[in-house]
Order: sequence, then structure tokens, then C-alpha cells
Amino acid sequence: MPAKGTRGERIAEQIQRDLSDILATEVTDPRLEAVAITRVLLSGDRKNAKVLFLAKGKGASERDLSVALRHAADFLRVELAQRLQTRVTPHLVFYPDRDQKGFERIETLLARLKKRAKKIPLPLILILGFSFASAAGLRANKLPLERYEASVSSMGTVFTVVAYGEKKGFLASAVQLAFDESGRIDQLLSNYKPESELSRINANGAGQPLVISKEMAELLRNSLNYSRQSEGGFDITVGPLMKVWGFYRGSGKLPSSSAVDQSRKFVGYQNIELDLDGPSVRFRRSGVELDPGGIGKGYAVDRMAATLRRAGLGSFLISAGTSSIYASGHPPQETRGWHVRIRDPADSGATVEDLYLKDQSLSTSGAYEKFFELEGKTYSHIMDPRTGWPASGVVSVSVLAGKTLDSEAWTTALFVNGPKWATARRPAGLRIHFCLAVGGCAWIPQRE
Repeated sequence: MPAKGTRGERIAEQIQRDLSDILATEVTDPRLEAVAITRVLLSGDRKNAKVLFLAKGKGASERDLSVALRHAADFLRVELAQRLQTRVTPHLVFYPDRDQKGFERIETLLARLKKRAKKIPLPLILILGFSFASAAGLRANKLPLERYEASVSSMGTVFTVVAYGEKKGFLASAVQLAFDESGRIDQLLSNYKPESELSRINANGAGQPLVISKEMAELLRNSLNYSRQSEGGFDITVGPLMKVWGFYRGSGKLPSSSAVDQSRKFVGYQNIELDLDGPSVRFRRSGVELDPGGIGKGYAVDRMAATLRRAGLGSFLISAGTSSIYASGHPPQETRGWHVRIRDPADSGATVEDLYLKDQSLSTSGAYEKFFELEGKTYSHIMDPRTGWPASGVVSVSVLAGKTLDSEAWTTALFVNGPKWATARRPAGLRIHFCLAVGGCAWIPQRE
């Protein structure tokens, strides 16, 4: 029920005015330029506010505006708390205003604002510049860029985004869209969720050709290319080995040689039949399972970066746990790019290389990420699909590439294949850094 009495009404009206002002001056999400707040209905305990809005102009979609407002709700509430002189800042829920009177109210309000602006003398307009200056005027003054950082748990890791832009509200909305995209990729590629497309393929792929999405078909095409180029060092069918070694939902265990040999029968990218025209996929034998591993996180980072670019952002950094980073543009005051480091595999607090990333990714695979020790020997989660046993001799590999999908796939492949193979056969365009169990850390010479 709306709050009763004059104080509740005054607070509701104040929230309407403040939200309108925040949307006009603090949020630069282009979708929200078409939003007009018409009414605020405050609950009796003043903990919840139903905010009604109209779409200004014929090109604005109520559905798109509802999504944009939902993404910006947390930011709007924080900004509102700084303006309201109340003990509680209400939770905001947005609804389209279906009442024609709402349109009349907002038009009246805009007319009043214009009328009041005409009566304000020039010196006062200059003092209140943030309320009346145009977006072009703000850009002309070259205001310092705002920094926004947020994180979300998805795909078994933590995705963090740091972004720079003119308004925090816009940054918050854009970053939330990127997080939504990571959640969508999780629904596509999770081997822990039975409803995911990947789980559906693993459950039904051994029968008749299974119709799959174009997106999945393209990802499988790339995976098969990585497998062929790496001569099997990377293999998306490594799933059965991860299970027998206890690294699927666990921290690892030592299997018997016979168990490893049995699992190897189901591993091999050659067991995948992919039809891009369908698109469809079929496993040549029962028991084959896809395991996207790190490549899934790399794909999610690339999709998140594309989402941020579509929103108009040019300066941002995305990290997926400790395994992958993608950097776009550069932060303010540092034209070399985003400063990142390659950690010392023997000491997480030490650095073996300092780098500046600009429009490129850095991925690292390390034996220290997930492993177990038994009788003085360390067994890593990074499998050689051809032998069925953990790769040895390499402690960590870092790869710089243009796409995170590439850097993620090749860190695994190069960890398995080793520095000699990398020197002779790795694709052009990659920068590769090895840390070996014996021999220290160094960059592989770049190909001519």
C-alpha cells in the first residue's frame, strides 16, 4: 500500500525528482535517455518503492527500458541514498506507467523545468552547471573518467570487470550486461548443469546426429582446429580422464593404470563428427564426453568484451579468476596499457614478468592451480590426452593473444607439448612464456 500522510507523499515526490535528476545527470546509458519517471508509490514502511516510467519517443521499447532500469537499480539506489534525508532508502522496482495521465504529468513537469530554467540568471546557471549542462558541454570540459569495478561468481570462477567511462551509472549498466552474458555462457557450456546444451550433447551425442546451436557448432569447430594444430595437446574430449583422475568435482586421486587405459578409449577429438551446415554433432562411440575446461572461461571473457564494446566502452579489463585476463584500450594516465604480472609459480607473492596489455589477452596454466601430492610426487590437473597422465616438466605457461579463446586453448596445449614443440610449431602471433621444473622461466623466441 502507498504510504499514507503528507510525509510519505513528500518522500515519494522527492524520490521522483531525484531519480529524474540522477537519470539526467549521472547515467549515460543511451537506453535510459528515453526514460521519464512519472510516479513513485511508496510502501507503508517506506522500504519499497514502485517506480512508474514512460518511454519518451516512438523508438524506445518498454522491454529494453525495463531491462536497463533493472540493471541500473542498485546504482540508482546508492545515488538516491546520498540525496534522501531518510533513515531507510527504499528498494526500487520499475514498472511501465499504463496511465495516460502519467504522460500528461511528465510533460507538465518538463514544461515547468524549462520555464524555471528561463527565469534563472546566467551566473546561477553557471553555478548549477551539472544540472543544466548538455552532454556535449560535459565532454568539452573533459571531466575525469569514472572508475567502476564489480565481480560475479560464474562458471566455477570469479569474473571481475574494471571499466572507465564518463558516468558510473552507465558503467554499472554495461558491466551488468557483461555479467549477464557470462551467465548465459554458463548455461550453454556447464557440465555441472543437466539443462545446459553441453550436458545435452554429452547425454545424447552418441546416437543419431544431434541438432545444436550455431554458437555451439562454431565453438566446437574452433576446438577441433586447436586439437589438430596442437597435434592432440589440446582435446575437448578429455572429460573421461578428468573424472578418473578425480579432478571433476574433486581435488584429485591416483587411479590405477588399467582405469586410465580404459578412460583413454573414450578420449580423442577424432571421435567428434561435426556438421556445420545442420548444424549437428555426433560422437563416433558411446562414452565420449566434452569438457570445455578453461576454454569455456576464455570464450565467456571474449563474449563479455564484445558486450562492453557494443555498449560503447573502450577502456576496460576483464579477469576470469587467475587464469585469464583481457584488456581493452588503456586506463587513464597510462597509455602503455593495463599493468599485469605473471606470477612466480613457486611464490604467489612474487613476479617473474611485468606486462602492459592493450587490446589483447593473457592466459596462464599452472601446475599449482589444482593438484595433489602422493609419495613425494605432484600430479597436476593438466592432462596429456594422448597418454592419459598429467603433463610433466612444465610448471606454468602464459600466452598472449588477440582473443582469450586462443590464449586459453594454447596455454593448455603448450603446457602439454612443452617448449621444444612450442619453439618449432606453435602458431604465429602468440607470445609464449614458460616456467620449467628445471631451467627457470623465459619467453620463447618469436617466429619470423
